[in-house]
Amino acid sequence: MASPDCSVTSPADKHPMASPGYGKRSVPGQLPRGAHDFDHLPRREASIAGYLDRLPEGADISVKTLARVLPDYGQYALSTALRRLSEAGHLRRGREHVRGTGSPRWVTRTYFSRTARDDTWWVAYLTGERPECGPAPAASADGGSAPEPEGGPGPVRPPLSRAYGVLAGLGRAEPRLALSAAECGALAPLAGHWLARDADERRLVHALTAGLPPEVHHPAALVRRRLTDKLPPEPSPVPGQGPGSAAVPAGLRLAECTTCGVPGRPDALPGGLCRGCRGVPPPRAAGPAPAETRERVDRLRAAARGSDRSFV
Repeated sequence: MASPDCSVTSPADKHPMASPGYGKRSVPGQLPRGAHDFDHLPRREASIAGYLDRLPEGADISVKTLARVLPDYGQYALSTALRRLSEAGHLRRGREHVRGTGSPRWVTRTYFSRTARDDTWWVAYLTGERPECGPAPAASADGGSAPEPEGGPGPVRPPLSRAYGVLAGLGRAEPRLALSAAECGALAPLAGHWLARDADERRLVHALTAGLPPEVHHPAALVRRRLTDKLPPEPSPVPGQGPGSAAVPAGLRLAECTTCGVPGRPDALPGGLCRGCRGVPPPRAAGPAPAETRERVDRLRAAARGSDRSFV
């Protein structure tokens, strides 16, 4: 068995991808990546969280796949680590209803945030509301909130768009297409148009990286050209789903227990866990109190004795 102090060294860019539409999804409004993002976690969980954070969108982060890629940990250790990441506010599992270019379908996804979120934030996100983008105040060693730096709080960093995130990750998928922050910002509207027509980020990355020449001298120009020339058509409406038909709203999400996968309302899974996995006993069935039951039995017995005497 591996030691809890074992570190993750597998290259994130070689990690298996999930089926199109499934896998890892990074949530919006995270703080920039830093060297101390997971210092509040135990060493094993911090190491695994850092690895998950580096994985691209759509990566397969099921326990079985992680156990194959990270041989230093077994499935039990990884399941425990994912549970603790869920309880710490970094991870949630769920199902999302997507349309894409084909028929509507339900896909299983794992939502990840390097910035720890509380249950209120996750409930808002999973129910389709717009959660507060700022993270919860960090706790100091004595249990209180960390003091603000002198001079007041710094400027609030606006949340990065999903399209920007895909472009920023191109360099990890294909080093010849590494883009600067300014180039990602300039190209994000074009990538946003693409994702509005085809929500699968994996297909977008493939369209931008497939069949590249041996040398790419101007990555931003090439990406701009492909975003324009290969823009997919607008999806045609699904037969039988006109304006008046009843359909599941796009973007609907259902939460799942991180450990056992049982579905439930987001607010019924604090820490991303169901009652059973939290060790909470099920609620007792509604019924009369024991004293009330005994009183009712006594009345029935008395009535029965009176009935017997009437026949003597």
